[in-house]
Amino acid sequence: MTEKHFPFSLEAVRKLAETTPTPFHIYDGAGILAQVKALYDAFSWCPGFQNYFAVKATPNPAILRLLHPMGCGVDCSSMAELVLAEKAGFKGEEILFTSNDTPAAEFKKAAELGAILNFDDISHIAFAEEAIGHLPEFVCCRLNPGKLKEGNAIIGKPEEAKYGFTPDQLFEGFRMLKARGVKRFGLHTMVASNELKADYFVETARIVFDLVAQLSKALDISFEFVDLGGGIGIPYRPEQDTVDLPRVGEGVRRAMDEMLVKNGLRAPRIVFECGRYVTGPCGWLVTRVLHIKDTWKKYAGLDACMANLMRPALYGAYHHITVLGKESAPCTEVYDVTGSLCENNDKFAIDRALPVLEPGDWLVIHDTGAHGHAMGFNYNGKLRSAEWLIQPDGTPQLIRRAETLDDLFATLVPTL
Repeated sequence: MTEKHFPFSLEAVRKLAETTPTPFHIYDGAGILAQVKALYDAFSWCPGFQNYFAVKATPNPAILRLLHPMGCGVDCSSMAELVLAEKAGFKGEEILFTSNDTPAAEFKKAAELGAILNFDDISHIAFAEEAIGHLPEFVCCRLNPGKLKEGNAIIGKPEEAKYGFTPDQLFEGFRMLKARGVKRFGLHTMVASNELKADYFVETARIVFDLVAQLSKALDISFEFVDLGGGIGIPYRPEQDTVDLPRVGEGVRRAMDEMLVKNGLRAPRIVFECGRYVTGPCGWLVTRVLHIKDTWKKYAGLDACMANLMRPALYGAYHHITVLGKESAPCTEVYDVTGSLCENNDKFAIDRALPVLEPGDWLVIHDTGAHGHAMGFNYNGKLRSAEWLIQPDGTPQLIRRAETLDDLFATLVPTL
């Protein structure tokens, strides 16, 4: 079981709302640092262990700068994320560029920053070489294990996913890279998202280590790192438990020792690209009830909508909801909790038992620290909300102002 809590009071959010009206996102800096520490502690046995924070999860420079002193790198997948990482102070091999269907300009920008290129397809090797003019000496390739590994609901079956090389293609791909002068190698895979079973990651590591052993012997190369992806999940539901990270770390250590070290092969450093695990449980969407509608069902209409949090509409994902000031009240009513978009799937919850709600009530939607604000959009002309960071010393800091109509109309030609 996971207790759902938040590091602020009703009085505190009322004060924030004086300058940034709801809805807005709040992140807990101390909580984020604690998440990172737990991950690093689980792999303390591995020299050079590193988490490349997935920028796509929470693309805000204040979050990136918070993580940098903890030893985190960044995992980028687009031009904007590369530029954001650069402006936040990351450089060189602190940046891992994991992209797909990649434009030439993005390969070129990643190379200019000295980032590690993580190729998604064998055809990208020649494409990137032409775009850059040469290949960097340090590259990585992404494995799609196909039917060797079961996926999960968010990513789906690996053999149906658009990502990565087949195992056979990796042999040809690394052979091509070696022939083109590449000297340093990494191997990456990510076959699940938001996975809570510790043994899932150990099983994945064993598949990757087996391939590392085969590639090393067949091609006479060694691997500097193995990237086990960013699929470590968080308990969105109160009845779920957090991932047993010590079990993951110890299982990966044993697999590496058995499959690589005891066979005389180099022990690669382990890296992850966790975003959700780091910031997801340390973020909340604060919103207020606008209307209560009672027709065929009861609806609680909020001032937030799926433009502020897309996951429930996109995946049918569960996000816990707390009513500030009514935390101890009995959950005697059942509501669909909705936004105001002209789409019927604009719902944060369906048939959710909550206390009796009234217009003006303050709601906290939990676990929005990753893939929350980041997935925002402007359909119906909705404006993306502000973001607050409670710094590790407890001081609130505005790290993104809310959009305005002037922002929304600024790209129109001719302008309004």
